[in-house]
Amino acid sequence: MSTITNQRSPMRALPVRLAVTALVAALALTACDSSNSGSADKSGDSGKSKNTAECTLGIKVGPANAATTAGDTGDVPVTLTNEGSRPCAFDGFPAIELTGGDTGWKVPDQEGANPEKVTLQKGDTATFTITYVRGKAGGTDSAAAKNVKITVPGAGDAHSYPWSYGEVALKGGKAPDASVSPIQVAGD
Repeated sequence: MSTITNQRSPMRALPVRLAVTALVAALALTACDSSNSGSADKSGDSGKSKNTAECTLGIKVGPANAATTAGDTGDVPVTLTNEGSRPCAFDGFPAIELTGGDTGWKVPDQEGANPEKVTLQKGDTATFTITYVRGKAGGTDSAAAKNVKITVPGAGDAHSYPWSYGEVALKGGKAPDASVSPIQVAGD
């Protein structure tokens, strides 16, 4: 007479272990957000932007030729560097919005300027400039900006950076007395 024991076969347990491992791996992969991996969040200042074509962009705001007195004009250069392995192409003006609390002020494009398509190879840089008139601190015709939101055409979502250049004068009490230049290859 043979004795029957209630031992589990190691072969039967193997498929269960593999199924559990596969499930855990699948769940871990779906938790990844590949659309912005390694890029700045919308409110951070990591200086990275990534578009759907895998264009990795480094963004540096300043140093500025800041306006120090109400009524003076200041210039804030913004440098874009292609940090990825693929070319980055931009066509149009960057969208700029100054923000303070719950209020935002859209900066208009530079009058008379015509943007051209700019393509950056790996390591190449381009620039644009935000020009503004300093407002009177606490004045009703001033935008108390604390951040600047930058959206580079063709490079994904807006990213926010600190605005440390003082209040910006408002024209007609609503629009900032400011403008943004087109993107140009650095050195042009």
